[in-house]
Amino acid sequence: MQGLRFSQFTGSGKSTFEKLLDVFKELLLHTSGDVDEAIDWLRELDAEYQLSTKDYSIDDFIEDLKRKGFLREEIDDPNGPGGLSMTAKTERSIRQRALEQVFGKLKKSQSGNHQTKHSGPGDESSSDHRPYQFGDSLNQIDLQQSVKNAYIHGGIDDFNISQDDLVVREQFHQSQISTVLMIDISHSMILYGEDRITPAKRVALALAELIKRKYPKDNLDILVFGNDAWQIELEELPYLKVGPYHTNTVAGLDLAMDLLRKKKHANKQIFMITDGKPSCLHEPDGSYYKNSFGLDEYIVGKCYNRAAAARRAGIPITTFMIAQDPYLQQFVQNFTAANKGKAFYTGLKGLGEFIFQDYENNRKRKI
Repeated sequence: MQGLRFSQFTGSGKSTFEKLLDVFKELLLHTSGDVDEAIDWLRELDAEYQLSTKDYSIDDFIEDLKRKGFLREEIDDPNGPGGLSMTAKTERSIRQRALEQVFGKLKKSQSGNHQTKHSGPGDESSSDHRPYQFGDSLNQIDLQQSVKNAYIHGGIDDFNISQDDLVVREQFHQSQISTVLMIDISHSMILYGEDRITPAKRVALALAELIKRKYPKDNLDILVFGNDAWQIELEELPYLKVGPYHTNTVAGLDLAMDLLRKKKHANKQIFMITDGKPSCLHEPDGSYYKNSFGLDEYIVGKCYNRAAAARRAGIPITTFMIAQDPYLQQFVQNFTAANKGKAFYTGLKGLGEFIFQDYENNRKRKI
């Protein structure tokens, strides 16, 4: 008798340390890198769900984190007591976990870039063929298909390959892309009992890790915007917190455009993650113009102007709108029309998948 023999599933085989490490890294993202707070949460979860064992306690786990280089002890200083903090190894591990959570396991592929819509000599093969032309590189010739054509035309007895039998495999030009990821850190990102900043941070970490692994020639800048806008380094992302800010979308767009003007890549784009309406402007005299009630025409008009300016510069803006309010969606629709970009109205759960798909499919003509 033939068939399949099944055995009982025994789990992934992870050690207690590995299981606790997965939980701990998730807690670090939620606590914005506060190690002591994450440990307190871990102890509470352990008391409720028995994450540790009799042979391996939470204290053992913390000692292993220090021994394996995930945590370091800070020395007391005049500004406050010492404690535990993350190391670069932990920050890198959090990025890798975010990549797995958001994008799944990446298939092995050549480091490189995004395909354009134009075929010709390049680095990425396609399934299309065309007749050989003078000037085509020899390594583009599809030998198997060319020999097959010779057999069809001449047969086995009179086998002979001519130039008419030769075909080449089309290849795609590849482009390099500069991306600016804008993250809204206004107060509404933690209002209404919903944590919106953590998924935004996770997506940014995953996107950065994706680019480093799969598209090392691409460029990613990250900025945050509240009352003002400022650029942050990748290492700062796990520690990012929401502030008591309004939403100065114009400042974020201005900074994004300034960053992209300095890039040599022909292909440039802006990704904007936001959950609320623009409610703040920085006036030339240094004062702030703020209005949190409804959509202020003055502020909204400035946003539309920036969207149109980006369109004229050939920079598309893709907006990932978390909020579902109809009047806010109408604002995003008008903003997108002014830029001729794209907009996604998504919940927090599908945010990463939308960004991944849009980034992967962004194969644009060089300007």
